[in-house]
Amino acid sequence: MAHRPAAGRLEARNVTLRYGDRTISRDLSFRVPDGRFTVIVGPNACGKSTLLRALSRILKAEKGEIVLDGKLIERMRARDVARTLGLLPQSSSAPEGITVADLVARGRYPHQSLLQRWTVGDEQAVAWAMRTARVEELAERSVDELSGGQRQRVWIAMVLAQETPILLLDEPTTFLDIAHQIELLNLLRGLNRRQGNTVVAVLHDLNQACRYADHIVAMRDGLIVAEGAPRDIMTAELVMRVFGLACMIIDDPVTGDPLIVPLEESAGADATSAASA
Repeated sequence: MAHRPAAGRLEARNVTLRYGDRTISRDLSFRVPDGRFTVIVGPNACGKSTLLRALSRILKAEKGEIVLDGKLIERMRARDVARTLGLLPQSSSAPEGITVADLVARGRYPHQSLLQRWTVGDEQAVAWAMRTARVEELAERSVDELSGGQRQRVWIAMVLAQETPILLLDEPTTFLDIAHQIELLNLLRGLNRRQGNTVVAVLHDLNQACRYADHIVAMRDGLIVAEGAPRDIMTAELVMRVFGLACMIIDDPVTGDPLIVPLEESAGADATSAASA
């Protein structure tokens, strides 16, 4: 299934991405749909996180271009990029002993200068981010003392405090229990719909992706296999092609979105045989 890139402010143009001697993606092109909630899905080591790192300028493309607002991102000032893109990486480490409030406040650094350090606007942004991520009660605690789920919410608060129009989140639901996963996904969808933030998230749960995203990008082996609205692209054939999983697709009884139901092993073998017949 061919993919059709949608218009947006951020895009990768024919990029080749490598880690050491290993090529992850070659001649990959992707335009982040502006003002949409996009979810990238795919099996482990297929290039999802690598693409996100390249889009945020953490990883330099060996070939091709990453373009932000019509400019080559590698030539932009780091502060200008940080005022536009907020990134939640897959794993983060905080300085030893730092408090939650101080870590969240670091999200305001791109908005400050030597002449103007801390403002009422900064204070309000940090308070809003902590309230939104539900970490207000943790403000004076050391990040070192927190559980994995609490830390994840603190890092999300720091990204929110950055107040960028584009949010890139690599597996943001990691370490979160199911209730906090749904709370976070509702938060991200709310930011997208009410404030117009462009959101790109890497998720492993296909059913969460179908329920919350309005644009899904399916990757395998460093390539984009398909992209589009969940109802347009999510088929049993695509799930088999990308994940090697036999399934059936039904309508979610609550939302009507595609719902992936894995088949029993025997049924999966039959489905695979039938698909290849």
